[in-house]
Amino acid sequence: MNALLEPFRYGFMVDAMVVGVAVGAVCAVLSCYLVLKGWSLMGDAISHAVLPGIVIAYAIGLPLAAGAFVSGLLCAILTGFIKANSRVKEDTVMGVVFTGLFAFGLVLFTKIKSDLHLDHILFGNILGLVPGDLRDTLIVGGGTFVAILALRRDLLLYCFDPGHARTIGLRTTVLYYLLLSLLAVTIVVSLKAVGIILVIAMLVTPGCVGYLLTDRFNRMMVIAVATAVGSSFFGVYLSFFINGSTGACIVLLQALVFLVALIFAPKHGLLAGRRQSRAGLGQTPGVPVSGVARKSN
Repeated sequence: MNALLEPFRYGFMVDAMVVGVAVGAVCAVLSCYLVLKGWSLMGDAISHAVLPGIVIAYAIGLPLAAGAFVSGLLCAILTGFIKANSRVKEDTVMGVVFTGLFAFGLVLFTKIKSDLHLDHILFGNILGLVPGDLRDTLIVGGGTFVAILALRRDLLLYCFDPGHARTIGLRTTVLYYLLLSLLAVTIVVSLKAVGIILVIAMLVTPGCVGYLLTDRFNRMMVIAVATAVGSSFFGVYLSFFINGSTGACIVLLQALVFLVALIFAPKHGLLAGRRQSRAGLGQTPGVPVSGVARKSN
């Protein structure tokens, strides 16, 4: 029993659990909108595009978070501008913009002398957070969480049906940039904990789990938050005993939860799909299987 409680005897482990839970909750709520909107690649793009902003902010003496936010938002704005003024599709534009900005950041990183560690930027350093980092993460993350919940209905309608949202008088352009800003802030909040690369999984996987397990958006958010919070807590806890990368353990647990949901989800899982297919094949002649499947969904 004492061995199982050993991680809680170290302050840095407790701080890591607190930060992991806070970051996981914020990412999970936002991930529901990204999955519904089809913006998973946007999270990938912005997370990679923050690197040049971090390096430039360090070089000129500004807060790294400010540089990361501006750089991430610039990526989103450039993506929207190029998409609106060319025939190239949005996912292709995002691929070009974020890889270009990420490469630019790598060049700057190699040319500007600094005490920044690239591994910490890419993969985070949740066990090495100082008290100021813990405070800033909780304050900014909490504010972002409250903002998303306060605007959840408008954001939901915009993600689900932008045309209807525009018809009833919602400013869809404002909601577009507001959602991008919330995404950029969430990524900045998560950087020190899980880094540029692993934050992508935290912005996608919890929402995917909720999407598989329910058709109700509110339930989807609850499931996503529970998945992220549980994975964050037990990921930090597990990493202590196996001496593994803490951020990677968090993401790995989320991936395992997704795999279980993918297989065993009662309505949209692989096993449920096979049962529906068998039931459809057993229907009387003249009733199309596709129609049965649609009604069951």
